[in-house]
Amino acid sequence: MSLKPPNLLFLITDQQRADTVSPGAPCLTPHLDALVARGIRFERCYTVNPICSPTRASLFTGLLPHSHGMVDVTHAVPTYRASLVPDLDFWPRALQEAGYHTGYYGKWHVERSNRLEDFGFDAYEVARFHRLAGLVQQDDDFVLRKTASQPGYDDFLLYGVVDAPPESTAEYEIYSEGLRFLEQALAQPDQPWALFLSTEAPHDPYIALSRYYERYDPAAIVPPPSFDDDLSARPGIYRRIQRVWDGLAWDDFAQATACYYAACSLVDEQIGRIITFLEQAGQLDNTLIVFTSDHGDYMGAHRLMLKGIPAFEEAYRVPLILAGPGIPAGSRSDAIVSLLDLAPTLVHLTTGGDFPGHGRSLAPLLDGDGSEWRNEAFAECHGQRFNYTQRILWQENLKYVFNGFDEDELYDLAADPHELYNLADEPASHPNLKSMAARMWQIMHETGDTNMTQAQYGMFRFAPVGPAAGRR
Repeated sequence: MSLKPPNLLFLITDQQRADTVSPGAPCLTPHLDALVARGIRFERCYTVNPICSPTRASLFTGLLPHSHGMVDVTHAVPTYRASLVPDLDFWPRALQEAGYHTGYYGKWHVERSNRLEDFGFDAYEVARFHRLAGLVQQDDDFVLRKTASQPGYDDFLLYGVVDAPPESTAEYEIYSEGLRFLEQALAQPDQPWALFLSTEAPHDPYIALSRYYERYDPAAIVPPPSFDDDLSARPGIYRRIQRVWDGLAWDDFAQATACYYAACSLVDEQIGRIITFLEQAGQLDNTLIVFTSDHGDYMGAHRLMLKGIPAFEEAYRVPLILAGPGIPAGSRSDAIVSLLDLAPTLVHLTTGGDFPGHGRSLAPLLDGDGSEWRNEAFAECHGQRFNYTQRILWQENLKYVFNGFDEDELYDLAADPHELYNLADEPASHPNLKSMAARMWQIMHETGDTNMTQAQYGMFRFAPVGPAAGRR
């Protein structure tokens, strides 16, 4: 048996929902299905934030956004609003220091410098893959397209179909860069490698190639159970955002969904390319493979599109698949886990070391002993451009959303998986509301979220219980 540490292949997409890789899902991802058969799928993995940069910075630092400072997307706001705290630990640097040859290709969006050598990467290419989806004009020759229009706003490209080969896409190019990295890495067989590949797909605008779009029949796609939700008894901003899509019929949502699925299938095919390469090179058995995404997409749930302030499961639950050495094959876990947990887990599985932060190693769950696992996850949202303070706590089947701008939310995800009934105002729910708010404050005390925990002034005293309820 080789004493060489396992290699790491870290695959991340942008805005991909967890249910795209669920058993029997209408989204066709055969290569990810095969990966699941070789490893473990976490059914309830949650992101820490519903937008790109805060989550990606959390992914690599193991810290919640209030701690690392990247609370909004890097390109959209002034520096004070999204500035990475200097000199933070990045776990790829721990791999590099342990002797790994490291590479990163594709969308970065963690911070503004794009100098990945400062964060633990030997080789990288990110700048030419920053398409800023949805914010630039698309010049493709569309077979099909749909834009959303509101008075005084530029038209917003929502979805489209183009007749082009896979080789024309950024996704194909990113994975080609990864293959070139591997070819060079294999020339040094005694050195382990860690390769990170990050696609913007299936992020909006949902641009699909014809060959993948044709795999799906929009007429066969059914509305989600929450599609007719009028969002009563939820924050008013949710309803205002919902009205953005008033001009869309269900057929438009179905077309968008087909394009979204097609983009997932394109990425899946690229994943197949690289796994085939590893298998042919004899590297697969000693390679730890991770597949995840930074956040999800409503895709018609609650008659919403994209992601953002409405704190629903479709935006927060993300796929997480692990396969390779030390990972039980053909298994699944219903435990509640967080993207924060990847930092300590992967450092342990590769270097045997520890990594500080706000996450927990998944090792007990991988070993089949979840008896001591605390079944909860925590997220925070600071808005995007417009500032909205939210904190979200999952505990077993309950989900609490603290809204600093409106009424709170409480859902029983077992009885109400589509989040149609806000229980926060029901007297019978008040004990749960208070206990979860107290736990929220405890987490904020533990992670140094002093902006919240020190908010004692009269205008801030509207949580179910105050910060002192979370002190040990």
